[in-house]
Amino acid sequence: MEIQPEKRESAPSNDDSLNDWLPITKSRNAKWWYSAFHNVTAMVGAGVLGLPYACSLLGWGPGIAIMVLSWVITFYTLWQMVEMHEMVPGKRFDRYHELGQYAFGEKLGLWVVVPLQLMCEVGVDIVYVVTGGTSMKKIYNVLYPDGKEIRSTWFYVAFGALHFFLSHLPSFNSITAISFFAALMSLSYSTIAWVASVRKGVQPTVSYGPRSATPKAQVFDFFSGLGDVAFAFAGHNVVLEIQATIPSTPGKPSKGPMWKGVVIAYLVVAACYFPVAFCGYLVFGNQVEDNVLVSLEKPAYLIVAANAFVLVHVIGSYQVFAMPVFDMMESFLVKQMHFKPSLMLRTITRTSYVCNIYNASSNNATFLWWVTKFPWRILFCPNILLRKPRFICIGIGLILTILGPIGGMISLIHSSQTFKFFS
Repeated sequence: MEIQPEKRESAPSNDDSLNDWLPITKSRNAKWWYSAFHNVTAMVGAGVLGLPYACSLLGWGPGIAIMVLSWVITFYTLWQMVEMHEMVPGKRFDRYHELGQYAFGEKLGLWVVVPLQLMCEVGVDIVYVVTGGTSMKKIYNVLYPDGKEIRSTWFYVAFGALHFFLSHLPSFNSITAISFFAALMSLSYSTIAWVASVRKGVQPTVSYGPRSATPKAQVFDFFSGLGDVAFAFAGHNVVLEIQATIPSTPGKPSKGPMWKGVVIAYLVVAACYFPVAFCGYLVFGNQVEDNVLVSLEKPAYLIVAANAFVLVHVIGSYQVFAMPVFDMMESFLVKQMHFKPSLMLRTITRTSYVCNIYNASSNNATFLWWVTKFPWRILFCPNILLRKPRFICIGIGLILTILGPIGGMISLIHSSQTFKFFS
C-alpha cells in the first residue's frame, strides 16, 4: 500500500506560518545548482590554504592517506544526510536539530545538537571575520608598502560593516548569487595557490622531514595536522538547511537535485584540496607557512588577486553559515519568547548577531579559531542513526575528535606567546 504524505489543512497552522517566515523554509524554489554553490561555499573554506602546512606536519604517507580518507568519509556521510532529509514519509528534516530530535528525543536532541552546531557555525563566522579582515590588510600592505600602518581591528570593522547589510537578506535562497561568486572565488584562489607553487618550482633547500626536532613535539605536530585537515573538511552542519530550500514532491523528492549538486560540489572540493595540499608541500616542504600564499611572497599582483578572492569567498561563506543561526534565533524568539514575526525583530536580531561576531573576532580570535577546529560534524552526523558499516566513520571521527583538538591546543599555546589582542 502506498504511503501518502501528510496533507496540510486549508488554514495553515502556526508552525506553517512561521516556516513561511523563517529564512531556511521561506523559499523552497532552489535548483540543483543552488545546492552546488552553497555546498562549495560551505566546504571549500580558507582552511584549504593551510593544507600544505598540515601535510608538512603529517608527512607524505600519512598526509595523503588522511586527505583521501577525509574526502571519502565526508562524502559518504554527506550522502547519508541527503538520504535522511525525507526518510520519514510526509516529513522533512529541514534543520539539523530536527534530525537530532528524531534520533535522541525532543528535548535531548536539542541539547545534543544545537550547542555543537551553534559553536561550529558561530565559530566559523568569527574565523571568517578574522580571515576577511586579514586578507583586506594584506591587500593594503602589498599595494601600499610605504603607507600608514592600519591596525587589524579596523579591517575587521570594515568586513563586519558589510554584513550589516547582507545579513538582512530574507532567506537562504536570497544569498544564492553571493554564494555563487563565493564558490567561484574559492576555486580561483585554490587554483592560484597550487599553480603558483608549481610555477615557483621545488625549492633548492626543500626538506620533507619532521618540522620539530623532538619525538614529543612531532607527536603533537601530527595531532595538529589532523585538526587542520578536519577543519578544512567542514560544512556538513548546513547540509540539511541547504536541502530544505529545494522543492519536494512524492514523485520528485528533494534528494535528487540535492545529490546532483553535492556530487558537483565534491568534485570541486577534490579539484581544490588535493592539488593545493600536495603541490604546496612538494614545493616548500617542511618550511611551508600555515597559509601557502604567504610562502609564495611574490609576484605582488598574484598575492593581491588571491587575497581578494579569499575576501569575496569568506563574505559569501559567512552568510551561508549565518543563515541557520538566524533561523534558530528567530524561531526561538517567536516560539519561546512569544515575539511577533516582523521586520523589526529580524533587524534587531541580525544586527545584534553581526555586532557580537565582530566583538568576538576582535577579542578572542585565537581561542575561537581553535574551537572551530574541533571536528564536531564528524562525530555528530547521521551515522548515529544507522548501523554497522557506519561505526567505522564514528570510530574515525571519534579519533579525530580527541586528537585534533590536542594538537590545536598545543598550537594555541605556542602562538599565544606572540599573539597580541587588538593588534
